[in-house]
Amino acid sequence: MQCNNLLIEISDQVAHVSINRPRALNSLDPQTVEELGYTIHQLENNPEAKVIVLSGCGDKAFAAGGDVALMRTLGPEQARAVAIKVADLFRIIEASPRVVIAAINGYALGGGCELALACDLRIAADHAELGQPEINLGIFPGWGGTQRLPRLIGISKAKLLMFTGERVKAAQAQELGLVDKVVPAAQLRDHAHQLAVSIASKPQTAIRMIKEAVNNGMEMDMERAIRYEAELFGMCFATQDKQEGMDAFFEKRAAQWKDC
Repeated sequence: MQCNNLLIEISDQVAHVSINRPRALNSLDPQTVEELGYTIHQLENNPEAKVIVLSGCGDKAFAAGGDVALMRTLGPEQARAVAIKVADLFRIIEASPRVVIAAINGYALGGGCELALACDLRIAADHAELGQPEINLGIFPGWGGTQRLPRLIGISKAKLLMFTGERVKAAQAQELGLVDKVVPAAQLRDHAHQLAVSIASKPQTAIRMIKEAVNNGMEMDMERAIRYEAELFGMCFATQDKQEGMDAFFEKRAAQWKDC
């Protein structure tokens, strides 16, 4: 598949994937959604890409959301079908064995904010703005926003953002817990890359298990979640990396991870 709307660069075991529609503020049209899903799957099978950094081209927008001109023409069934297709993409990102970092280089509004929410970590440029302004169009965040945002920042704060459609600047987004770190815009790519390199240097089987334990455990009651964690913890002890990590600890040397 040729990805005309994405730029992909791999270095230091990190894949930088950039939505390349700056004139459209990197909005998520159907082709871009399809290309992102395909690309994530391809990178999951690429041993040279252990961590994915997702961003938008240009300095104005990470992703400004859906194509409003297109959505204006949709009826109920069409809107539902679009929501399911985009939700499937976001679930691919959320459930990916790869860690996905959103490098938010500008507006992350509507579907763009929902895309960032589906990522594991979020780093924002200091000029970035985030929000769910769908209410101002007579609709609501229907691509996972009503589910992921409350889980991330709490029910009341999430409702406030969605009820009002208020945009928040990067610093406030960090205070809310919507982003993990804010950096100067000129340093965003480097910060995201260095974080990704650090994560890529860790044993990836254990990284994947952490992601599974957190994501899946959040949907369980505490009793089930603790037992689920214990199952994954036990599985970790069957890996070569567990033996290597503990051997390296006692031998006072750097571990050589096998990712298995």
